[in-house]
Amino acid sequence: MTSSSFDKLLSPGRIGPIEIPNRIFVTAMGVSLSEPDGYCNERLIAYHEEQAKGGAGLIITGVTGVAWPVGAVLPNQTAISDDKFVPGLTELVQRIHRHGARIAAQLHHGGLVAGYSSDDFDAQLWAPSLPDPFSGDLLDYFLPEELAGFASGKMPSIKVMEQEDIDLVVRQFGEAARRARQAGFDALEIHGAHGYLLSSFVSPKTNKRTDRYGGSLENRLRLLLEVIAAVKAEAGPEMAIWCKLDSREIGKPGGIAIPDFVAAARMIEAAGVDAIAVSAYHDAGQGKLHSASNIPHEPESNLPAVDALRREVALPIIASGRIEPDAADKHIGAGRYDFLAMGRKLLADPALPRKLADAKVEQVRPCIYCYTCVTAAYVRQPLRCAVNSDTGFECERTAPTGERHYAVIGGGPGGMEAACRLAEAGNRVTLLEKGKRLGGTLRFASLAYPPNEKLLKWLMERTRRLGIEVRLDTEATPEMLRSMGVERVIVATGARRDMPDLPGNDLPHVLSGDDLRSLILGESSEEVKRKTGLITRAAAKIGAATGMTANLDFVRRATHGWMPLGQDIVIVGGELVGLELAEFLHERGRTVTIVEPGSHLGKGLLLVRRMRLVSELKEHGVAMHTSVQNIAVGAKSVTGEKDGKILEIAADHVIVAMGASGDTRLADHLRAQGFKVETVGDCNGVGYIEGAIRGAADAVARLAV
Repeated sequence: MTSSSFDKLLSPGRIGPIEIPNRIFVTAMGVSLSEPDGYCNERLIAYHEEQAKGGAGLIITGVTGVAWPVGAVLPNQTAISDDKFVPGLTELVQRIHRHGARIAAQLHHGGLVAGYSSDDFDAQLWAPSLPDPFSGDLLDYFLPEELAGFASGKMPSIKVMEQEDIDLVVRQFGEAARRARQAGFDALEIHGAHGYLLSSFVSPKTNKRTDRYGGSLENRLRLLLEVIAAVKAEAGPEMAIWCKLDSREIGKPGGIAIPDFVAAARMIEAAGVDAIAVSAYHDAGQGKLHSASNIPHEPESNLPAVDALRREVALPIIASGRIEPDAADKHIGAGRYDFLAMGRKLLADPALPRKLADAKVEQVRPCIYCYTCVTAAYVRQPLRCAVNSDTGFECERTAPTGERHYAVIGGGPGGMEAACRLAEAGNRVTLLEKGKRLGGTLRFASLAYPPNEKLLKWLMERTRRLGIEVRLDTEATPEMLRSMGVERVIVATGARRDMPDLPGNDLPHVLSGDDLRSLILGESSEEVKRKTGLITRAAAKIGAATGMTANLDFVRRATHGWMPLGQDIVIVGGELVGLELAEFLHERGRTVTIVEPGSHLGKGLLLVRRMRLVSELKEHGVAMHTSVQNIAVGAKSVTGEKDGKILEIAADHVIVAMGASGDTRLADHLRAQGFKVETVGDCNGVGYIEGAIRGAADAVARLAV
């Protein structure tokens, strides 16, 4: 694929008075990287500057508070509510312009969603009217440690806005536009979506007013139109202005629907905005829907609304929502929309636009849609990314430079990431892997969750491209390392996986996660030989010999037709591995039951993905039992106790998806032999992909000291 494949996406575009170098926007995201008092700082500036260096045409700052601290939805949110914030914003703009990118401030008031302003500043939640009581399953998906971030226990009070309040908000948006102009911003995005203040007035579900700001669509839009007028008056003719709008409210009967959205867009076009950004919202009480609207799990799910809008307005349209660059290039070429706002993809790799332009598509670090970034906002933590540990930490990372020789032991994601970081800093690296292939547990995790395979392939290609010496089928020893002349070592050998002490755990139909991985990927072990028949072992051997089991896409397709597992399967352990296995096996026609000793499901899954996966497993009829004690395996069933009652579940096979723990024995041995050693990934305790990638960056940084 060459850069000509993206000619339309990378072509210049215009919104109102401003020319934009290409059609790729960094969408506004709540990142919590500013100071607690709302000031811009080096951490936020460096984060956005990396995106400008990476070639984005325009960057939109996230949730810039026009009334801060009133209306704040996150800690460390950027403020534009006072002239004292202008110098920091000016520095941000100048640093972005230095690299040829444009920048827009997203003008924002959280309204009913501004829980942070209520908790930390005792501010009221501003609203058009009293909302319906909160209901739904959302809180059921939080782990206790996640809820601890909301431990204030205060019930927010709601301010139903009167005319003087409405007038104040309109002035605040206008004054924020003036400050943005003074700071040198190129454009303004008025946030009229996602349940925030302006959106709550537009939605018939949350706006129950009977005055001139409620009732008809024209009345519900009145506040937004007044804000647009105030912003236009203060912004002046040189700034572009657009609105972000909800195209629909998913799961909210009586909420915004596409016809309302299109009608509203026509009125907003008449009010003189320069573009419309298309988004969506949802019933916040339903956990699964948090990955179904503005941050969709399903690709291109917001494009039907884009198509409806395109037929009715002449304005430039900004689309978003899990759209791949090659698809966007075709869509823009066909006139479907004009600009693509990306979020997660540019967190995974802020240099994506430049790599597309340089015909280096294979070097783009892939987003795996794990929702680490989104979950950070939900639990009030600063932005981070599972596959790119530099995101949000752009001004903090260091790496040892020079031509020192390092050994990295273990070829999973942590080992490959560490090896690549060392090599990119100019060092010589030898990667030692005792297995026949690189990937470690990421290879098996890619079967159950295919986006992981993109990361696996990217890491392997990066390792190859950097010329790292890779030795497979190699057991690292002190003698070998000394013969190589290596003094500094990174150990990334993974977790120790012991079978938990369950009665019946030695029965032949009981498989550990490692057993199942070996079975499906054609790897041999004494336990697999003991627990499988001749035909199964022969099939696995043939698959390994022919390379078929190395092809994960082939294995995915083949296992729909045949797997050496019975119909009824009980998975003991309801954390990340157990849930993803349940999904994998259910999709292959098995009747699956999860038995979890703890009180919550999905530890290891980030909150927003957990909400989706657990909901879908319920919808598909997968039985999930938590707080099950005294679990025991029999010849044809699994038993346990829950709420004083005995559970007995039929089981042709039992998969034990628990028992993993850290294992630093090799690292400790090497240290005792005089090597300087850092440990990475699951050998420190199970940390999954994010732990491996972030741990690699941290270990390499420590070696720089």
